[in-house]
Amino acid sequence: MYFAALLARTEDGWEASDTELDDVETLSDLTDLAREASVDEDTVLVFIEQEDAWFGVVRVDGEEDPRIYVSDASAAARSSYGEILLTDELLGREPGAEDTIAALEELVGLDGTEDGEPIPADNDTTDNDDEDDDGPGAGVVPAGPIGDTGVLSDLGLPEAELLMLRTDALTEIADALGAAEVLETVR
Repeated sequence: MYFAALLARTEDGWEASDTELDDVETLSDLTDLAREASVDEDTVLVFIEQEDAWFGVVRVDGEEDPRIYVSDASAAARSSYGEILLTDELLGREPGAEDTIAALEELVGLDGTEDGEPIPADNDTTDNDDEDDDGPGAGVVPAGPIGDTGVLSDLGLPEAELLMLRTDALTEIADALGAAEVLETVR
């Protein structure tokens, strides 16, 4: 079960709105959604949480690039909404590298057999090991936090506290920002 919400900063405080992510397929879509909720290009925070498995915060300030923090990258990688946040840039990969490798593997048929040859019974072709011939760590998503740990520092939640959050994290973040009541109205 997911929960997603937008917190838009206004001169009167924070305004919260429940957010449907069904039409969001990319980080750009999510950023556009946040900018639409912005008042005078003020700060907008997008919260995404999957039942105590992971949470993510995307901060959009006007036309600046979004700042992203994900509490557990490996857990988020197993989620369609998490994949939106785990950009190549955030993971330190060349943009599109994973797509290029997959396309090449498909093109060449890297299962160790010639075309039409049966796959030997002792040849395990499942890809359970992410550290194949592409080099150490290729395609591996790190366990634990990833992204901008200072994303909320100037709003009242220091990096160290953000890194310590586990369960009910969005409530604790909203409390630190002084937005717990408005967030609770959309939960």
